[in-house]
Amino acid sequence: MKQTQQGDGALPLAGVKVIEFTHMVMGPAAGMILADLGAEVIKIEPPGGDKTRRLGGSGAGYFPMYNRNKKSICIDLKSAGGRKLAGRLIAGADVLIENFRPGAMDALGFGWKTMHAANPRLIYCSLKGFLSGPYQDRTALDEVTQMMGGLAYMTGLPDRPMRAGASVIDVTGGMFGVIGVLAALERRRGNGRGELVTGSLFETTAFLVGQHMAQQAVTGEAALPMSIRSSAWAIYDIFECREGDKVFVGVVSDTQWRRFCEEFELREFAADESLEKNNERVRQRERLLPAIARMFANMGRDEMLARLARSGVAFAEVNKPSDLFEDPHLKAGEGLLPVTLRDGERAGERTRLPALPIEWGGSRFGVRHDVPAAGEHAREVLAQAGLTSEEIRQLEHARLL
Repeated sequence: MKQTQQGDGALPLAGVKVIEFTHMVMGPAAGMILADLGAEVIKIEPPGGDKTRRLGGSGAGYFPMYNRNKKSICIDLKSAGGRKLAGRLIAGADVLIENFRPGAMDALGFGWKTMHAANPRLIYCSLKGFLSGPYQDRTALDEVTQMMGGLAYMTGLPDRPMRAGASVIDVTGGMFGVIGVLAALERRRGNGRGELVTGSLFETTAFLVGQHMAQQAVTGEAALPMSIRSSAWAIYDIFECREGDKVFVGVVSDTQWRRFCEEFELREFAADESLEKNNERVRQRERLLPAIARMFANMGRDEMLARLARSGVAFAEVNKPSDLFEDPHLKAGEGLLPVTLRDGERAGERTRLPALPIEWGGSRFGVRHDVPAAGEHAREVLAQAGLTSEEIRQLEHARLL
């Protein structure tokens, strides 16, 4: 499959300029999505680069994952000269994205009201912990709002809340920010004016657990954690094959049940009229699951996977993230993009990371600009903003870049 990168003119957001004041995940993820879609995204970093570049542990992958297709310039926003320079860049932008703590952009002189007055066409995307309300000034993190919003409760065991195994709220919160930006761009085509778009972690979490709130409204009973939930289907579990590999199998319709029984020669179950309907199978789950588990435990992995594929039911090997580097589907479909690691012990090495999960006219969005080194595009960005070579040298001499 080809990648949609035949020049910026082929991309849907070509011509849109974004100034990004972000760090960690939520803001950078929003900027990366816009960048992958073709926008020119200029990331403003502090001197020496965004501290996210130097995170270790579970944060070590944040920067390379969420900052491709961007240009980087380092500006000292603590100085009047640096703020003046950043303001000049904002003046020529279509979109501003920020995810600083509440009040930080106002303190710098880059709050919504000030920027809207200076550039009425500017779309200002502010990504925070909370939308307007009693919590609006509180500091939040992905994990904080997973706890507050009930997602950690639903993910863990009873009395042992556990955050999801990826920054799902940061990333989906950034996605909702992008949705708001795209809507604002469309509206601006009609009225010529920018909008303030605010996204948040807490309300994103509430939206994601809304299905469990609705479940309670429908059934009258609070949803149990997913680890001990009452499944809507009888065969919807993880099984082990003879080699000990784990495979999830989900049989979610009466038609699938018939095909499943036929493929695996489950004649007793196929002939049992009490198992024809889903809800009846759920009631007999304790009878079905041990028999299915024994069957799979005596079956080799390759045979199990082949027969599951023939049956047409949903199934999946239980993988680790590291397995995806060699996933044949991702590799065949341009689902992994080549990027350079810019920071840390492996700086300069190349790897491949997931592409935007969208096909556009049968193509995938690729890499136009590698993950930037800190300040890599300063001269290019400033020249495009109209500064002369001498002015740029003066800024460098004054250590504002």
